[in-house]
Amino acid sequence: MREQSLQPGLRITRVQAWVIRAPIDRPVVTSFGVMHDRPALLLALTDADGAVGYGEVWCNFPSVGAEHRARLITHTFAPLVAAKPWLHPAEMFAHLTETTHVLALQSGEAGPFAQCIAGLDIALWDLWARKQNRPVWQLLGGAPRVRTYASGLSASDQPALALSMQAQGHVAFKLKVGFGALRDQQALSELRSALGESARLMVDANQAWDLDAAQAQLPGLAQFNPLWIEEPLRCDAPWAQWQSLASNIATPIAAGENLRGSQFDDALQHGALQVLQPDIGKWGGFTGCLALARKAIDRGLQLCPHWLGGGVGLTASFHLLSAANADARNHGARVEWDANPNPLRLSMAGHLPEVKDGWIALSDAPGLGVAPQWDALPITQTLHWTARS
Repeated sequence: MREQSLQPGLRITRVQAWVIRAPIDRPVVTSFGVMHDRPALLLALTDADGAVGYGEVWCNFPSVGAEHRARLITHTFAPLVAAKPWLHPAEMFAHLTETTHVLALQSGEAGPFAQCIAGLDIALWDLWARKQNRPVWQLLGGAPRVRTYASGLSASDQPALALSMQAQGHVAFKLKVGFGALRDQQALSELRSALGESARLMVDANQAWDLDAAQAQLPGLAQFNPLWIEEPLRCDAPWAQWQSLASNIATPIAAGENLRGSQFDDALQHGALQVLQPDIGKWGGFTGCLALARKAIDRGLQLCPHWLGGGVGLTASFHLLSAANADARNHGARVEWDANPNPLRLSMAGHLPEVKDGWIALSDAPGLGVAPQWDALPITQTLHWTARS
């Protein structure tokens, strides 16, 4: 990384949180639940000079997740964010993590706390880069292009949705499975026939199986030569089960969106995964995920960021992969682009890159380059916290 600290540091004077919910015509269905609308939690940090940085907190589940995390941001985290000037975003990340650790344990909400810290970290990195008039990806020594893939495809809406994404420039596609062996294999067969042999396919089970079921299901999916099988087991399954599965199949195993903190270290230590998929708005932000990327790539894994939310987090994921790709060993990695309709991608980011042959070009705009289209955002709740003068 090539970034340098700002003196005398960034002092945050205002923290804002917007709960946003976009209605959708077709629910997003996974093996564990259904999204009946597209939620998002957009954050803004304003410093003493009036400069603003934007972040996004993962909040897809449960259905009231965005509202709850917004309260945590303005009630619990905002006073901590404004308590001192920050010489570097990593300093704030470490302080928030340590200061709220016991409270997260006491409340039993380690996940929501980590998600709030991740979104705040994204916002401070955006602000920090804007103050230096440089894009985040450039500040981190990344390249201006990254690969992407279309995700979120299901048996009920493909191959039509997949074909539309192919027409938009995607060349790799991920299908949700875990709905029964016959249905999963039929959906993959239809997807392969529709997209052609050159298309790269992945499958995502969303933690649908136990070890016996996974071992029974995967041979039937392997005939379609997927790049990876994602979350074939529950994220809390013993690593011995992940190792057993990996030793019996040729398809690389991917996971990471439901891991956080030391769980990533356990994953790397046990060696069952070939693809690591941290979610920048769910754990770590840039600070945690960049450190994780170094460790993962050094162990021979590929880092492919997970994202299934609004446009700020998607853009941050692009910059994260660019930074990870500063190491040439990660150049084949792809970042997730949800294929399901979601107006919050464009309206939150203000601009999204065009996909060409599976590649996107990142903006030279300072920070993340996002500019929310406020008139287009279906905001349902607005919370503010301002430091006392």
